[in-house]
Amino acid sequence: MASIRSFIVRQISKQYMKKVHPNRDVHDMRRGFEMRAGALPPARGVTVQKESIDGVDCELYVPKGCEEAPLIYYLHGGAYMMGSPVTHRRLVSFIASMSGMRAVLPDYRLAPENRFPAQLEDSLRVWHALLKGGTSPADIAIGGDSAGGNLAMATMLSLRDGGELLPAACFLLSPWLDLAGDGESQHTRSKFDPWFKPSYLPAVVSKFCDKDEIRSPLVSPVFADASGLPPTLIQVGDHEILLSDSTRMADKINAAGGRADLHIWPNMWHVFQFFIGQMPESKKAIDDIARFLRSEFSVDRSDLRKNRAA
Repeated sequence: MASIRSFIVRQISKQYMKKVHPNRDVHDMRRGFEMRAGALPPARGVTVQKESIDGVDCELYVPKGCEEAPLIYYLHGGAYMMGSPVTHRRLVSFIASMSGMRAVLPDYRLAPENRFPAQLEDSLRVWHALLKGGTSPADIAIGGDSAGGNLAMATMLSLRDGGELLPAACFLLSPWLDLAGDGESQHTRSKFDPWFKPSYLPAVVSKFCDKDEIRSPLVSPVFADASGLPPTLIQVGDHEILLSDSTRMADKINAAGGRADLHIWPNMWHVFQFFIGQMPESKKAIDDIARFLRSEFSVDRSDLRKNRAA
C-alpha cells in the first residue's frame, strides 16, 4: 500500500513539476500554486487572522486555547518566486495545532519583481515588529521550508551578526541553503527527485540574485559561520537533490558547538510534509516537529489535550 501511495504522489509531483519550469510565466505559476494548495482547509480548531505587521501582510494562526502560547515565525517556500500564506496555510496551521503554539506567516515580497535582499528585509521588518509588540525572542521559534528555510537561516545570521537576540529554536523542512548547487546530492539524487532537476536551478537563482552574490552567506547559508545558532531540527527527504544542503548545514552547526538534529526520511522528496492528511509520513514528520517545539518551549501536552477538548 505504501509503495502504491508513493507512486501516485510521485506522479502528481511530476505533473506539477512540468508546470513550474523556470521559463514559464511566474504569474501563472503563482496562480496555479495558490489554486491547488489553497483548496485544502486549515487544521481544525485553528483560527486564521489577517494582520499587517509593519506594512507586511501576514496571517496569524491560533489553535483553540493557545492565545498566549509561544510563537512560531514561519517563512514559506516557493523558490523565492511563489508561495504565500494561502499556499502554506494548511501546513503551518497543522504545525501550530500539533505543537500547541501560535504561528505567524508573512507574505514577503517575491522575485523576480523584488530581488535579494527584499525578502530578508521583509522578514527582519516583521521580526522586529513582533519584538516591539512585546514578544520575547525566547518565546519564538523560527521555521521554514525550501526557500523559506533559506530565509529563516538568513534572518538568524543577520540578527546574530547585528548583535541581536535570536529565536529560541529553529526548524527547517528541506531547506534550500546552497544556491550555487555545489552539493553532491545534486547528482546522486537527480534520478530520484520528482520535483526538481539540477539543470533548472541556475535559471531560478538568476531571478533572485546576481551571480556574484550566490555564495554570500545570506544567500547561501551553507557558506556562513554557523556559530551561535539556536537548537535546530532539520527534516529532509533522502530522494531530493537538496539533501546535501541539509547535511552540510547540520554538520556546520554541530562542528561550531551548536545542536542540529538531522532527520533524513527514506524514500521521501522535497517538503513531503506538505501532503499532511494525504499520507502518514507527513503526519509523522509534523509530529516530530511538534515534539521538538514542545520540548524546547516546555509546552505541556496534557494542557494541549484539554484545550482541544474544551
